[in-house]
Amino acid sequence: MTRKKTKNKYQTDHYARKAKKENFPARSVYKLKEIQEKFKLIKKGHKILDLGCAPGSWAKFAAGLAGAKGQVIGIDLKKVSERFAANTRIIIGDVLELAQKDKENLAEIIGTGYHAVLSDMAPSTTGRKEVDAARSYYLCMAALEIARKALEPDGCFVCKIFQGEDFEEFKDAVCSSFDNHKIYKPQSCRKESKEIYIIGLGKKQEEN
Repeated sequence: MTRKKTKNKYQTDHYARKAKKENFPARSVYKLKEIQEKFKLIKKGHKILDLGCAPGSWAKFAAGLAGAKGQVIGIDLKKVSERFAANTRIIIGDVLELAQKDKENLAEIIGTGYHAVLSDMAPSTTGRKEVDAARSYYLCMAALEIARKALEPDGCFVCKIFQGEDFEEFKDAVCSSFDNHKIYKPQSCRKESKEIYIIGLGKKQEEN
């Protein structure tokens, strides 16, 4: 008898079970929770942008951190069915297209004044590490471009990337826009995963 390894692995995963118990749609919530516990990025009253927000775990967790006076805007290509607090709004949109808009046109769609931009986006994987890493880099650069345009000075940026030959280039791009950066892999990441998070701290003031 052949076992369905993927399904059984998910069913027995500690973080997946915990997410279900705590009413989050995916185990990924614990990655953001670990990042928040370590770096204290999101505070009450903050305005947060969550790129590629489906199925909604990061947006839901961020909304709790920001509180009633804060705001979370989530963006994804597909409709998100999760129920959110009143301080959360989901926009159906393409992050890659939004990244190409100038600052003024982008602001008309998503607003302004963000304290944090989050991206847990991942490409559709092919099983070929070099291809998947290149696709991840492309998404990450789009997320960074949006962060550059949407963040307030001193804001922060959290972005997942698959480690590959473009990793150092993306790290350098983050460094060019932020005063400091951290590289972090939460314990809740699957051990076999090549994903890692780059965190930009203190968005630099734009030069006129």
